[in-house]
Amino acid sequence: MSDKKSLKLDAINRKILAQIHLQSDISNAKLAEIVNLSPAACSTRTHALKEAGYYFNAHCEVDLDRICEHVIAYIEFTLSDNGLENRKRFEAAIEVIPEFMDCLRLTGDTDYISFTCCSNITELNRLCDGLSADKNLNIQKIVTRLVLDRPKFYLGYPIAKLKWLE
Repeated sequence: MSDKKSLKLDAINRKILAQIHLQSDISNAKLAEIVNLSPAACSTRTHALKEAGYYFNAHCEVDLDRICEHVIAYIEFTLSDNGLENRKRFEAAIEVIPEFMDCLRLTGDTDYISFTCCSNITELNRLCDGLSADKNLNIQKIVTRLVLDRPKFYLGYPIAKLKWLE
């Protein structure tokens, strides 16, 4: 996003970002009321922030338990070769599998962890076995951690508690 226009993140722009991050479907009128702007000024700022790349990908959460059978798991990957080219191959392989919804590179004994959702255990095993069988990925170990319950959902970053960049 380095080719995006830079905007000053003043107090109002910060409020806009913090609010739409937590409630992407908020109406412009309600957002304008919260940040104390006219609807026209709020719309202009919101559009400018989006065009500049400060936010992207509005989506909604669905209640999977009410609509489909599924298995959620964290999958840990340890690579036998942690060089740049191998990491790129691994990341490219994960990128094209929609069931691997998130993938983070870590420090420590585990190289990557992925938040995963599959239709069932058999499908989860099939995906992991397929990755493990690809010798070009140099996966040394896969650890599967099934999610039994989800008492707290991710509801956005705690932007109000973070230090804003100047």
